[in-house]
Amino acid sequence: MGLEWEQLVIDAADPVALGRWWCEALGWTVLNDSREEYEIRPEPDRLPGLLFGPAAEGKTGKNNVHLDFRPDDRDAEVERLLALGARYTDVGQRGDEPWVVLADPEGNEFCVLGNRSRG
Repeated sequence: MGLEWEQLVIDAADPVALGRWWCEALGWTVLNDSREEYEIRPEPDRLPGLLFGPAAEGKTGKNNVHLDFRPDDRDAEVERLLALGARYTDVGQRGDEPWVVLADPEGNEFCVLGNRSRG
């Protein structure tokens, strides 16, 4: 099958500002810095990437799709992302999960996972 995942498209009130935020949060590279298609990737020739485009309307509820990240140190990464402008958010989690739910500056939820259990 000849299907390759190119990117995840994220609608944004300010695609450039949100794209820059994610670029800094992830340490990725900007491929296109236009207001219509602000695109970042881990490396110029590495997929998948994130593409930020203008939204016709603002975010109104919980995302149906979100990103999960597994850092080396969950708590340190959460603190770094909060310092960049992320915020804690509640999507109905119980409170004892090994992940932390955050939202980017436009309210898009994502998870910072804990250590992978080995066993």
